[in-house]
Amino acid sequence: MRQVSKTMRQVVIWLLCFSLSWIGLIRPGIAANQTEPGAGNTIALQLSQKSPIVQSALSLLTTQAKQIQDRTLRNVTLRAISDPKYCIQHRAGVTDQTKTKILQALLDAGLVDPKDDATFPGGLKAGIFPPVLQDGSRCPQTPQPFSSAPGSTFGGHHSYPGGLVLHEVLNDLSSQNFAILYRQLYGHRDRRGFAIVKRSAEAPDIVINDDTTIAAPLWHDWAKTIVLQWNADGTEFSELNFGGNGTSDNYGQSGNSKTGSHHLLGLAESIKRKLSPEFVVAQASAHAAPTLGNEYKVVNWIRTAAILAQVDPIASGYLMRDAENHLRLPALYQLGLKDQTNLLVEYTIHNLSDADYVFSIPVVSIGESILKAIAPEFGYRSEDSATFNTKFRNPVFSWIPPERLVMLYAHQGLTAVRSEIRRLDLRR
Repeated sequence: MRQVSKTMRQVVIWLLCFSLSWIGLIRPGIAANQTEPGAGNTIALQLSQKSPIVQSALSLLTTQAKQIQDRTLRNVTLRAISDPKYCIQHRAGVTDQTKTKILQALLDAGLVDPKDDATFPGGLKAGIFPPVLQDGSRCPQTPQPFSSAPGSTFGGHHSYPGGLVLHEVLNDLSSQNFAILYRQLYGHRDRRGFAIVKRSAEAPDIVINDDTTIAAPLWHDWAKTIVLQWNADGTEFSELNFGGNGTSDNYGQSGNSKTGSHHLLGLAESIKRKLSPEFVVAQASAHAAPTLGNEYKVVNWIRTAAILAQVDPIASGYLMRDAENHLRLPALYQLGLKDQTNLLVEYTIHNLSDADYVFSIPVVSIGESILKAIAPEFGYRSEDSATFNTKFRNPVFSWIPPERLVMLYAHQGLTAVRSEIRRLDLRR
């Protein structure tokens, strides 16, 4: 009983420390060099390749992608999540000189905060153009496959090798389930022609694009393979937030449209590959639906991505100008209303499907607290952070995601957690 009480006290102490870290009172370490591919990418790949839950999630995600009806979208999406030599189109032929021009264009448009150049590892250019394999060639390649990337920055949701795949499975299935709900609630009539709620989602009389609801979540986070690379000590690259200056982004008025670079680079890739405006706007809506005063954010993200892709967003149909000469989202499927920007349900569905963070962020801190408390029982010390991360934290999370670990702990205690971890051969 004394040992259990001591362990529980350790859990509480580590929980407090990680809670402080999460809200910013304790700053995590920052990678020293983000101008070269991550030195820990290979180790992360080896972990994710052995994990049953990661590999089963990847198989399910591939099955989902195969359901896309549009052949072009289906083929490119399957390559993006399964081809380790996927060619990054928006980086093809982009030399250092081109990077400088693109960065200046972003600064001139107010889509980058110049103050970040002094604080981000490697400066703004490193944040906007993370290192890739065969950089500057006709076929630059991702520095790690989709299957080994984390779901967010270190300490955030799904921040372990293979975390991106699990995050994407949840988002993709959530997106499809939201589409089913909308069909059930708004897609049926009775015999008299009046709208009714129907338990079945079959044969609705409304249109929801399944290709968009399947593929948008995948493309939204695809660029985490580039942005969130692994350091040798088991931590990750930092992520630059841009897509606005953070102060006057709402058509010159007060507003903040800065967002994670993975969101913007994924959009750049979709635009460069000439995916449809409907799809691109839906993809862009992951971090904010274009409603309730947030349209300017989605517009700025598409503007940013178009500059990265070196594409005219108006000529390509991704944006339009309204009567006040403001850039707006395109009026798709409009029914005669001048300057009317349509709100498609696919935009909202994608936004709603990307909401697991309310659980998946805090469970990482709780899970880390538990692992640090019991690490000595498995031969590891949390004070040796590099060994702890690469030999204990990351392997355990890759095989036993924090969500599962915390749910086990909540109802079955540390005994269940220990038992689960002992099934792993942490030496392999």
